[in-house]
Amino acid sequence: MSGLFQAIGRKVLFSLDPEDAHGLSIKALKTGLVPAWAARNDPALRVTVAGLSFPNPLGMAAGYDKNAEVPDALLKLGFGFAEVGTLTPLAQAGNPKPRIFRLVEDNAVINRLGFNNEGHEPAFRRLSNRRSRAGIVGVNIGANKDSADRVADYVAGIRKFHTLASYFTVNISSPNTPGLRDLQARDSLRELLGKALDARDAQSGVRRPVFLKIAPDLPEASLDDIAAEIALHPLDGLIISNTTLSRIGLKSARNTAETGGLSGVPLFERSTIVLAKMRQRVGVELPLIGVGGIDSATTAITKIRAGADLVQLYTSMIYRGPGLAGEIVKGMSETLKRDGITTIAALRDSDTAEWAGRAIPA
Repeated sequence: MSGLFQAIGRKVLFSLDPEDAHGLSIKALKTGLVPAWAARNDPALRVTVAGLSFPNPLGMAAGYDKNAEVPDALLKLGFGFAEVGTLTPLAQAGNPKPRIFRLVEDNAVINRLGFNNEGHEPAFRRLSNRRSRAGIVGVNIGANKDSADRVADYVAGIRKFHTLASYFTVNISSPNTPGLRDLQARDSLRELLGKALDARDAQSGVRRPVFLKIAPDLPEASLDDIAAEIALHPLDGLIISNTTLSRIGLKSARNTAETGGLSGVPLFERSTIVLAKMRQRVGVELPLIGVGGIDSATTAITKIRAGADLVQLYTSMIYRGPGLAGEIVKGMSETLKRDGITTIAALRDSDTAEWAGRAIPA
């Protein structure tokens, strides 16, 4: 499918404004025009994280299905889980357009969307309608740009979606909402984690895992602070990482000066180094989800070997098409069979020390 997309579909979509192309892809998934992945999941790829059994470790990252319109269609593409959002309590338009820019020579994207979404209520209705369906669907929650109490917005998200989310991601790492990344500072993080996890624990019924998503641009001292604060709270996992403000090593002649977060292949090294450094800081028990630059079975496995339990992608599907998830899952399975490895979890941390020993690009 990726070959057909590269030959035909990409040319059509890339003739459109990036945001229009994204909307068209959502409509295609809604209408069933995109073929489902036919292969069965390999038991060797099953991973248990935070009490959830994932059929394979590859997920769709937040940012693609912002309004929870197509989580089940994404699962049918071969993803082991899908994360919707970022969802804020109130609807917001986000930043002015244009706000998504392709860097074709780099297989990358710069976006400054700014948490554009329809708010909690429409997503709640959609997720309620799929309540009886199988599949792991996480809810990524955020704060409104003009909120007087951003921590309260995260608490509201946990309360609203507690009966519907397989897990939550507390997103404090987007560079496109002014001041949001300040919540990664230790005192602010302490308040946020305390109140968000208290809100989770106050809900009746199943205990929903809560993950924290951090930026890839943090200095090592900040990684120390985050790890120290995480140790004091019953957090269920860490997602590493969101987009970067760095523009190091880009090849593209166009759009590199645009403001916003960079995602795609150029993010791979930076995000993987931060992943490994955090693995060393938090120890072997805390689940880590690796995000940034994954575009193949090889890069997915590299993240796992660097310390990830699960991995997520988004930008590479823009360049490789909807068949990419199935191809990566198949490739991971073939790699395990070739190397005589019975479970993907056995690869975790095998290269952590090597990656953690690298300096984060300045």
